[in-house]
Amino acid sequence: MTEINSANRIELISFRIGDQEYCVDIMAVREIRGWAAATPLPHSPAYVRGVINLRGAVLPIIDLANRLGFGATETSARNVIIVVRIGGRVVGLLVDAVSEILTTTADAVQPTPDVACDAVKKFVKGILAVEGRMISWIVLDQILPDDAALEVAA
Repeated sequence: MTEINSANRIELISFRIGDQEYCVDIMAVREIRGWAAATPLPHSPAYVRGVINLRGAVLPIIDLANRLGFGATETSARNVIIVVRIGGRVVGLLVDAVSEILTTTADAVQPTPDVACDAVKKFVKGILAVEGRMISWIVLDQILPDDAALEVAA
């Protein structure tokens, strides 16, 4: 195992959506919670699952699978909400399961391949090849496309 210099170290939290693995920067993660049914909001985008009460604050829940174009998640008690800060907002990301904390360096992050679709690069910052697995690093800033989407949920 290669020792990672602390100055170059990047820590990411990996999670699953279906059979695929994704990750986000650990510095954006506030907490990880079990699934709690969200209260739907009228006229919200399909990927905004609704809102939950997080210790007295209203937390919008984004169905990350739906936001990434994989369709709506069928929820169960096994689903997880990753509470993240995106810019000045705190939102919950509905995912299937949290996998692990990854420690890596910027050099280990492969560029997102050019697949003739700008949407891929919009949502994927890079790819990590870890122990035979391919893990896509999600660009959190792109999860909330505009202010209008969350004004509905806020």
